[in-house]
Amino acid sequence: MPENQIATIGVFPQAAFLPLRGECAVAVVCRFLCFGEQMKALEEKIVKEGTVLPGDVLKVGSFLNQQIDTVFLKEMAKETGRLFSGCEITKVLTVEASGIAFATAVALELGVPMVFAKKHPSANVSGEQYYAPVYSFTHKTTYTIAVSREYLKREDKVLIADDFLANGNALKGLISIVDQAGAKVAGCCAEIEKGFQGGGDELRKKGYKVESLAIVERMEDGKIIFRE
Repeated sequence: MPENQIATIGVFPQAAFLPLRGECAVAVVCRFLCFGEQMKALEEKIVKEGTVLPGDVLKVGSFLNQQIDTVFLKEMAKETGRLFSGCEITKVLTVEASGIAFATAVALELGVPMVFAKKHPSANVSGEQYYAPVYSFTHKTTYTIAVSREYLKREDKVLIADDFLANGNALKGLISIVDQAGAKVAGCCAEIEKGFQGGGDELRKKGYKVESLAIVERMEDGKIIFRE
């Protein structure tokens, strides 16, 4: 298999041999021997502790993005580190605020710095910055996210992380910032992906390596159905 390709097994068989962007291109031969176990544990936790709210909102504040189950977070970070092993990642990048815990845990697992984009102007940020607009469907507003130029360099290989992946707007904004810095996107990761909103699949079609620890295919009548 050419070095710039990856075999996608299981979740996206139709995307097998999808060319990857950047320099993270590792053939995944037994992707689900370990991953399936971790994915199942997260799915069970979502079903047990999560709540489906009107408007396709999945509330998982009891363990993921308000109160955080730190022991489980560590396991998710370990699995994410395995999925991106060999990618030579030098930075993990996210956007404030709910993605910070996951991104920090992943960065600790990989032994690299974590950088987060700010959504609001701050008095303690000076110097030149990279900017990108990000529309939030949750808050119905567009944020201008920013990262100081001193924290992203051309030689960096960046893993973009977030707690939720839905329409992909936050990840697209972060990808733009990495591109502005002249750095490389090693891949994108999320704890939970809303597959029915298409953001993750759109990025995969563009050639990015996207790994989500659980993918919700649809939510109906208060029930959560995961992607096979």
